[in-house]
Amino acid sequence: MRTRRLFGFLVGAMVAAGAVVAPSAAGAAPSAIDWQPCQDAEGVDCATIEVPLTWSKPRGEKIHIGIARRKATDQSHRIGSILMDPGGPGGSGVSSVMFASPFTARVNARFDVVGFDPRGINTSSQLRCDADLGLQARLARHPTSQAEFDALASLNRRLHDSCRANSGGLADHVGNIETVHDMDAIRAALGDRKLTYLGYSYGSLMGQQYAEVYPHRIRALVMDGNMDHSLRTAWNFVRSETAPVEEAFVEFADWCDTTATCPLYGEDTKAVYADLKVRARAGTLVDPDGNPIDFYDLGFTAFQVIYPPMWGDLAGYLKDLRDGAATTFATFATAGELQNDPYPSIWCNDWNYPVRNYAEYQALRTRLSAKFPNAEWSPYVDHAMTCVGSGTKTTNPQARLDIDDAPPLVMVGNVHDPATVYEWNLTAARQSGARLITYEGWGHTAYGEPGPSECVNNAVDAYLISLTPPKRGLRCPATEVPGLATAGAAPKPVTAGPYRMG
Repeated sequence: MRTRRLFGFLVGAMVAAGAVVAPSAAGAAPSAIDWQPCQDAEGVDCATIEVPLTWSKPRGEKIHIGIARRKATDQSHRIGSILMDPGGPGGSGVSSVMFASPFTARVNARFDVVGFDPRGINTSSQLRCDADLGLQARLARHPTSQAEFDALASLNRRLHDSCRANSGGLADHVGNIETVHDMDAIRAALGDRKLTYLGYSYGSLMGQQYAEVYPHRIRALVMDGNMDHSLRTAWNFVRSETAPVEEAFVEFADWCDTTATCPLYGEDTKAVYADLKVRARAGTLVDPDGNPIDFYDLGFTAFQVIYPPMWGDLAGYLKDLRDGAATTFATFATAGELQNDPYPSIWCNDWNYPVRNYAEYQALRTRLSAKFPNAEWSPYVDHAMTCVGSGTKTTNPQARLDIDDAPPLVMVGNVHDPATVYEWNLTAARQSGARLITYEGWGHTAYGEPGPSECVNNAVDAYLISLTPPKRGLRCPATEVPGLATAGAAPKPVTAGPYRMG
């Protein structure tokens, strides 16, 4: 980590000496950002800034980073800019700010809200990969033999090769440390002496590592839904990702078995689901049209246990499925020629969870089923298979956080988060020394409007506006109520689909 700090210092020194075109020095004069009205987003301005493709070679090839800004609603009391990222990997801060500010009205009044697209994404220089191969690789992440494992490795390699072939050198330079330097360039271009930042989910890693590299350039950092970049083994990753789903299923089953309004009341919910799993694995579970529902279709349906307002609807669906009256659960991506899907390259630049062969994969799955007999699996387990055979180098390998001399930092973690699990938040807070706000509820991330907790919002706002950190050990009560969702309601487990951290 200290090498990252030294590199950050050297980059700043080179900028100050005029060696780098892109702005990145503390105290440097802001660049002339050519703000223009964003298309189809009234009151929001868009622009790009130029940064090096490789920050270790600042005179080399350049790329651009897209940004969008909503000006503070109370300009006479404006504090500065607040940078935000919604997560992913692959989420667009530009789109987030164009759609609506994620902050409360109090923060919107005092800050220009600036969303950015990390390198490779959306309005930034794009990483473009073959969508057909992306879909095939995603569907192949559950091998049942060494031959299928080898086929997945081949698909991953072809997918990552397509990213490299269609995106120049960008595919090998989308790791989070490069993004951290881009964030500092944005800070300087905006004219802010120090950075104020909110990162959700994968954006938390950007905040954590910014604090490692640039601790003296921080005004305030909030990281909501934290990654644990010190996890080193595939087992610890898949175990920690499956644990909250199992815990949620047990609570769902207990609620259903003791609540008269649950459609499975009095029927032993765990046993009903266990029987459905047996039928799914045997190939005898079908929808009314005769379409098979396999274990993963069923498991993705059951993933809704992580959102209590959906418990009644989920129980009704499982009952109908058992009785032959349920429709097939929704499917996801479609194929195409090329798409801007930077997730595989970003993930493999930042993480290395080696699964060397089918025997190792099968051992992981067997351990999961034994430890978590109801859930057995989470969609997030599949992240561990993204880099098998990919040929993409991990440029930002896992390590403990090493943050020195930073001002107070704030993290937010949900007890029942199924993506950036609470265990990770505890670890990241302990390693960083951050003040952790614990939301005792469900879903993925907690701060903002709309959001589940005024308690969380008030604590974060006080920190962002007045630099008053929350008291240590602050816990905010859950607000979700188990039962039937209102008409048209949908769960909010993640912000970017089942194959993103959020």
